[in-house]
Amino acid sequence: MSTDALIIGGGPGGATAAVLLARAGWRVTVVEKAEFPRRKVCGEFISATSLPLLRELGVDAAFLEAAGPTVRRVGFFAGDEILTAAMPSGLDWMERWGRALGREHLDTMLLDAAARAGATIHQPCKVMELRKAQNGFVCVASAADKTIELKARLVIAANGSWERGPSPLPPLAAHRASDLLAFKAHFRDCDLPADLMPLLVFPGGYGGMVHSDDGRVSLSCCIRRDALQRAREKHREQHAATATLHHIAATCGGARDALKRATLDGAWLSAGPIRPGLRRRYGDGMFFAGNAAGEAHPVVAEGISMAIQSAGLLARHLIARQDDVLAGSTAEAARGYDADWRTGFAPRIRAAAVFAHLAMRPQLSRPLVPLLKLFPQALTLGAWFSGKTTKVVAAP
Repeated sequence: MSTDALIIGGGPGGATAAVLLARAGWRVTVVEKAEFPRRKVCGEFISATSLPLLRELGVDAAFLEAAGPTVRRVGFFAGDEILTAAMPSGLDWMERWGRALGREHLDTMLLDAAARAGATIHQPCKVMELRKAQNGFVCVASAADKTIELKARLVIAANGSWERGPSPLPPLAAHRASDLLAFKAHFRDCDLPADLMPLLVFPGGYGGMVHSDDGRVSLSCCIRRDALQRAREKHREQHAATATLHHIAATCGGARDALKRATLDGAWLSAGPIRPGLRRRYGDGMFFAGNAAGEAHPVVAEGISMAIQSAGLLARHLIARQDDVLAGSTAEAARGYDADWRTGFAPRIRAAAVFAHLAMRPQLSRPLVPLLKLFPQALTLGAWFSGKTTKVVAAP
């Protein structure tokens, strides 16, 4: 089979690129190894700046109907301190506030939109081999009991950062004390205010809570490996996620109060080690989007928004130069995409690294509490720096 664009990964980034390219008349094929719907470690929040793109993709009505309440306040829960401030709002009065939606719903919604736009979806299907060939690439993939061979003019890697992809990251070294491990769960009967999304600060880690779909509250967090080991020893827990929850409840009063009556809805999910940082947007003839291009610390709750927006940015550059790109000349599109990506996303990733560094070290974050009490608007400013009002568009 032949295709213009082979997209590896059918999550928010891959599906977004698939919709836009297919609507522009491209032959698009998506290979996704997991079967949807599926749960995934994720904070679930989508900034208001992504809502215009969801509208363009044709899923805004379904998203707004299924998602949780609007998030109008940010919070800071550290020790016994509970601080809140206004969430910076978007410029469009119809899209001023972000919302959260479980990935089992969002990913299915977006990939279905890609299929409606005309993209061919192979799912569940795993890439076994990808090699360069004349006029593009050859991909061999395994689906159920058959093998598929695809010829593609170009490849977009939109796979998760810790998943094996066509151009995987260098192998991780042996376990390190500083490794960040991620956990996520849903709770019911939680006493978190409906419009509030707080940052949870605890020794060796950070997390967040937000009202998601169907009355659930999503709790997601990252914790250093050495802090997790100490928590397991202290709370005598063999299960890593349960030990992490005990650690959060013991050291973060706001989270403890919010979860006092709550009950776990479903199993804990885990992933990692996560590897935030800047990566490449283009290399070896392939384009990269979402976490494969660059990943911010989850402390800023911008992961999904960045995946969707970066894929939209890439699709616009490819469509603007599609005659050259489909003829095999991708350099100009790659330069434009890389420049706009750095302008739109590199500052968020750097800001997130600073916030995460402060959050994981109580000796650094504790002195900030008196300042935040006097100037709670600093929380609003921090949310602004993380990209909550930044629309990413391709330069003309």
